[in-house]
Amino acid sequence: MKHVVFFDGICNLCNGWVDFLLPRLKVDSSLTFASLQGKAASELLKNPGLTSIVLWEDGAVFTESDAILRILGDLRRPWSWLRIFRVIPRRLRNALYRGIARRRYRWFGKRETCRVPPPEERARFQNRFLE
Repeated sequence: MKHVVFFDGICNLCNGWVDFLLPRLKVDSSLTFASLQGKAASELLKNPGLTSIVLWEDGAVFTESDAILRILGDLRRPWSWLRIFRVIPRRLRNALYRGIARRRYRWFGKRETCRVPPPEERARFQNRFLE
């Protein structure tokens, strides 16, 4: 199975992150996308309380800044170089991540419904993740 980036489908910041990622992915990237509110998230993720961005890689779950940094590795240069931030201690990275995540609706707003990918993006959103 491909790697799945789960994102909060009603969060404008999270949807903006997906919009940022899609055109910058490496040609051979195995990343696909699915909403945390969808069926795949409830099937693959054991913790339904996870919020924001979660990366699922063959059964391993990465959250917070670890997820973001791993996702950056699937981007073309120079964006993949941002992984250099992994030298910052996880405790500090995650504190920043949590601060933004707590305020994301207030700062960026939210949608009434989850994202529905347009036809040109559908290949990155597997059918079983659209249910």
